[in-house]
Amino acid sequence: MNVDHTINKTEFKKAVIYNLKISYRRTIEDATAAQMYQAVALAVKDMIIDRWIATHKEYEKQDAKVVYYMSMEFLTGRFLGNNIISLCEQEEIREALSEMGFDLNTIENQERDPALGNGGLGRLAACFLDSLATLGYPAYGCGIRYRYGMFKQKIEDGYQIEVPDEWLKDGYPFEIRRPEYATEVKFGGYVDTEWDGHRNHFVQKGYQSVLAVPYDIPIVGYGNNVVNSLRIWDAQPVNTFNLKEFDKGDYQKAVEQENLAKTIVEVLYPNDNHYAGKELRLRQQYFFISASVQRAVKKYLENHDDIHKFYEKAVFQMNDTHPTVAVAELMRILLDEQNLEWDEAWEITTKTCAYTNHTIMSEALEKWPIELFSRLLPRIYQIVEEINRRFVEQIKQAYPGDNEKIRKMAIIYDGQVRMAHLAIVGSFSVNGVARLHTEILKNEELKDFYQMMPTKFNNKTNGITQRRFLLHGNPLLASWVTDKIGNEWITDLSNIKKLAIYADDEKCQREFMNIKYQNKIRLAKYIKEHNGIDVDPRSIFDVQVKRLHEYKRQLMNILHVMYLYNQLKDNPNMDIVPRTFIFGAKAAAGYTRAKLTIKLINAVADVINNDRSINGKIKVVFIEDYCVSNAEMIFAAADVSEQISTASKEASGTGNMKFMLNGALTIGTMDGANVEMAEEVGAENMFIFGASSDEIINWENHGGYNPMEIFNSDQEIRRVLMQLINGSYSPQNPELFRDIYNSLLNTQSSDRADTYFILKDFRSYAEAEDRIDKAYRDEKWWARTAILNTASSGKFSSDRTIEEYVRDIWHLDKIKVEL
Repeated sequence: MNVDHTINKTEFKKAVIYNLKISYRRTIEDATAAQMYQAVALAVKDMIIDRWIATHKEYEKQDAKVVYYMSMEFLTGRFLGNNIISLCEQEEIREALSEMGFDLNTIENQERDPALGNGGLGRLAACFLDSLATLGYPAYGCGIRYRYGMFKQKIEDGYQIEVPDEWLKDGYPFEIRRPEYATEVKFGGYVDTEWDGHRNHFVQKGYQSVLAVPYDIPIVGYGNNVVNSLRIWDAQPVNTFNLKEFDKGDYQKAVEQENLAKTIVEVLYPNDNHYAGKELRLRQQYFFISASVQRAVKKYLENHDDIHKFYEKAVFQMNDTHPTVAVAELMRILLDEQNLEWDEAWEITTKTCAYTNHTIMSEALEKWPIELFSRLLPRIYQIVEEINRRFVEQIKQAYPGDNEKIRKMAIIYDGQVRMAHLAIVGSFSVNGVARLHTEILKNEELKDFYQMMPTKFNNKTNGITQRRFLLHGNPLLASWVTDKIGNEWITDLSNIKKLAIYADDEKCQREFMNIKYQNKIRLAKYIKEHNGIDVDPRSIFDVQVKRLHEYKRQLMNILHVMYLYNQLKDNPNMDIVPRTFIFGAKAAAGYTRAKLTIKLINAVADVINNDRSINGKIKVVFIEDYCVSNAEMIFAAADVSEQISTASKEASGTGNMKFMLNGALTIGTMDGANVEMAEEVGAENMFIFGASSDEIINWENHGGYNPMEIFNSDQEIRRVLMQLINGSYSPQNPELFRDIYNSLLNTQSSDRADTYFILKDFRSYAEAEDRIDKAYRDEKWWARTAILNTASSGKFSSDRTIEEYVRDIWHLDKIKVEL
């Protein structure tokens, strides 16, 4: 793959100097690294703009069909380095900056990660945007411009503390404000009908409204001049400031509109364990969906006069249930603004909307109380009620007299609006995100819907972009791969299978493991700077980084560390390969047990890391504020990837793929995409353990598992659990971890014990961890297997996933952009 370089180093340097001058009144000699970042980012943005304009002109020229990828999260990571790579100008820009006395890596590190997402959902959305642009498909990402993101995580005394993530404090150089596309979004009030001589019109009155103002961020395709847009909506008051109220002394009322708008876009996933939080979440969802759908329809009508063919030029992909109100909002616009009849509007809507289900976990299958939904979105609720009425009629026709079907499938039932049901009924496609996950949806969670409408269901196994997670995140390995097999893998990861012929080559094995060692030194340095802990890069780096949730079983991991520590204390001469256990995770602000698990990990770390008697054989590190930019460093350095969710609970996982791409070996259950990874690399090249998804589902449905039996019969497990409540890791407060102890054994609750089968899988897990210790000693086997993992990761590119979405769901045409 040959790419022409368009940069003129002299011109680039001039642009940077000019940006410094007009932005900061600084010269190159007295510029700080932060100022240099802004100046360089603006110079790079300038290189992107012509491509961006040309791309959108090409959309219009070809009258291209566009996918609107609607997501509450876009966890993009830093843009500067990725944009430079996508422009294929990395070496030239590195040299230009070096000649000016600056290091590109140092400048990149000045950028804050945009706080637009939190976990796998948002990272997947960002990978998809990267792939869409690189493959040349017309797309918009649609989301919210959060001012503070979820939060910035601080660890104080072992506890997670949430502080605002002020990523916009110094402005964000890559975004462009588009006030000309500002859109009004209405909340509350009531619905009236008005007769125009021909028909009744539904009109929302007495409402509050905010102005949705879009900011566009360029998404640069790799080496192809295509630049798509991530459109994130900011909320602003319709009337900024009420001077009359201010003059009367009612200062609160004067800024009421402003506060309403500000609140909507402040935080990703406001804590919803109270009513106000629930209302704010629903307000956020409708805000960005209404703005996005209104704009998509307006854009279509600028060049087309037949709204009936809207679905031929637009497709709305709803990333999880958060954007489901798109179904009802599109219906509202078609009925109330375009004056269509119900059946016409419904046909257009159900040919436009598609739904991706990401989990069977209840928090993602959202339900809203009718009282809240109907009060906040009165017209939308009327439309959902009518969709539900008609759907219930269909159920009755398909299953006469079967009220149980209505109970299970109705969109509105038992005082709640079920968003997943609305998404399924209102979409032409429903997809899971790994083969196992899709089968579980079809056979368990969404079984009734699958039986009634089987043709809607399909699978699209998730993927990751190799451009960020290998080319940018692991430049040493990326260069090695290119040296061995050429650079086609950058845009076609299936080519990486050519590496397999080097797996048995001893020289290549040494080179590969030396690269891993260099990356471990880099991470060890980061850990020393941020945690003050010395870790040995020759130890096994055993890593679990992901959102903290009980089903992901970070708890099982740390209980095993406690178990291993007990063994070492009993036998200080025990022969084990030194191991560094690395954790990184944010827990949702209101998720008490997840936050307590973080405290436990840090409490165990304090004890183990300060115990000289074990001679540093094990260390425990919790990396604060896990995000994309430190993730890139972590994936590159990991020897072992912990993918240990309870089987049947993880829809897919994408961290598992990033580790695999970077040559880490997986210890995992047969869950999510782990199943397909094992098919690609061979189960013998992973460390598989634990109960199967069928066994887990069977125990959940029929019982037969009692964790107390394990507690009573396994002395070593009992010892670990007793250490949770005897002060071993919290001498000042022995009761601190009582809730975790109770959750596993259920001594004081009517809930099912050990919901996520941690004790059931513990022995199998400990044996797999022991197999890792033995395997790592065989340096040739480990190096060969690491190379095979990288060589087998081709299937897991988001490019492959996007091509499947295009083929089966979106039906887009590629565009070519010539400059």
